[in-house]
Amino acid sequence: MSGTSRRPLVLDLDTGIDDALALAYALGSPEVELVAVICSYGNVAVDTAVRNTHALLELLGYPDIPVYRGTDRALSASAAFEPPEGVARIHGANGLGGQHIGCMCRRAPGDGVDFLVRSADAGTQASRDAHFDGKNDVKTGGARGSSFYYVPTGPLTNLASALVRAPELARTLPRVTFMGGALTVPGNVTPCAEANVHNDPEAADVVLRLGLPTRMIGLDVTHQVVLTREDTARWRALGTSAGVLFADMTDHYIDIYEQNNPHMGGCALHDPLAVAAAIDPSLVGCLGANLRVDLEGPTRGRTVCDPERLREAQKTCEVAVTVDAPRFLAEFRKRVGRVLGAPRAR
Repeated sequence: MSGTSRRPLVLDLDTGIDDALALAYALGSPEVELVAVICSYGNVAVDTAVRNTHALLELLGYPDIPVYRGTDRALSASAAFEPPEGVARIHGANGLGGQHIGCMCRRAPGDGVDFLVRSADAGTQASRDAHFDGKNDVKTGGARGSSFYYVPTGPLTNLASALVRAPELARTLPRVTFMGGALTVPGNVTPCAEANVHNDPEAADVVLRLGLPTRMIGLDVTHQVVLTREDTARWRALGTSAGVLFADMTDHYIDIYEQNNPHMGGCALHDPLAVAAAIDPSLVGCLGANLRVDLEGPTRGRTVCDPERLREAQKTCEVAVTVDAPRFLAEFRKRVGRVLGAPRAR
């Protein structure tokens, strides 16, 4: 696929283990060019997410992709987020299952929310190349005017902050595919709330109620796509440093799933499925809905249909409720295996 036909992709990661898998999936997808990563908090603190993202991009042979530091706390929080003990147990103290890789971390070229506002300024003409000048201004290029994919896989704080600053983004941003929420299944933090939405319910409510076109890839579908130890063994057998690292950190993730969700037989591929569904929406079957987020009481963090907009003909959110799991898993294995087996020469 030629460079001019690849659609620009911006990821918004709270870089823990499944974010790392999503990053590898994106780099192995010929339909897109990853032009930037914005970091958030959730699986780790935001500065750890920035370090992890730099390290993974260097390991995989893409050190020049810019990494932006996003918000460090929820909209209503008074202090920067630090992962609670339970989250640190799932992703490891460093977010990568305790696997340490060094990197020459570079200074962030600017603020992640500012970048998102600038990138979307021209609506569908907002695609940007991964080149920045000394003033941190985006230089147009690369996609040459095609629209871009924006995929948040952590809390929606960066996107909500951009929408509050520039409400017109609700009209100009292309449909945002995000990982989060649960509509037809229980949450994974409380009986009602999924982790990303639970980390900032107010931000998710802003995103879902301002009219921005979204596609929700929630627990309804992500718990149906499972990676096993057979898969990680194949990565380890590649004999590359990337293959070994990804196998070791994902085995840590599977260890936790075997303790908490032994019936699954592996780990859920939450974030990679969101990236895949942005690139190829036919992987999921969606229900049109106008959603809100409960902000008070025992159901705080629940994603639910908004009764005030229930009868509106236009539905702003596509909620994934079915997934072609065999096709996604086949693509995941192919694309991630390609990246781990032959990282680009630096």
